[in-house]
Amino acid sequence: MLTRRVLVLNRLWQPVNIVGMRRAVTLIFSGQASVVHRSAPELRTLDLLEWVSFSRRNPPEVGLTAATVTLHAPDVLLLAGYDRPPAQEVRFSRHAVFRRDGFRCQYCGGLFCEAELNLDHVVPRDRGGRTIWENIVTACLRCNARKADRLPHQAGMHLSHAPIRPTWRSFVAEGLSCEERRRWREFWPTEEKQKAPGDPAPEDGTGNRIRTGVTTLEEWGPAAERYPQVDLTPKRMEALSSQVKRSCV
Repeated sequence: MLTRRVLVLNRLWQPVNIVGMRRAVTLIFSGQASVVHRSAPELRTLDLLEWVSFSRRNPPEVGLTAATVTLHAPDVLLLAGYDRPPAQEVRFSRHAVFRRDGFRCQYCGGLFCEAELNLDHVVPRDRGGRTIWENIVTACLRCNARKADRLPHQAGMHLSHAPIRPTWRSFVAEGLSCEERRRWREFWPTEEKQKAPGDPAPEDGTGNRIRTGVTTLEEWGPAAERYPQVDLTPKRMEALSSQVKRSCV
């Protein structure tokens, strides 16, 4: 249970982080977050005392065992005082490019380990190609050597997907398990929107678009704004913590 991950939302109900169970419990007991509980047909938030009381009335078969109560393991937390938007940028790095492309060569489509992959400039540097997300793809060593310093069509090769700059949400979504996607389905939709064939692809330096296949982009929408926001003051949380401590004695 302690290895289970928890989704963290800002006050606008947007995903901003994924934390471990220990960190999640710390956020709850410190008053920085409340538990998002599914109570059909809608969602509700539980502060520390409400979370403990609910667990007493509805003891889980498997949960977080405390001194006198077994607590329901939270799936989602709502931060009380954080309303910044989710991160938009992913830091460019060799490993990040491999992750974006699923460790697949974007020319032959093969799946390889990291040691068997290299970064390839779609538009070679000597033709003005830059080292940016939109011009770098994952290539196996064989395809990378075959393409060399040529444009893909000059080497008789085609990209399977147009290289894109990933968002934090789409980047993290690739690492979610099926079970996490199910638990967080209201906040992290799993449907993917197909990228139109006419969407921009890299240019070859002469104004022409390099031919690519069709790629997909994962989109998401913020949770419905109808959900209530939580605004717990430090004084209120201190009182709740004291009540919980007395009830666990």
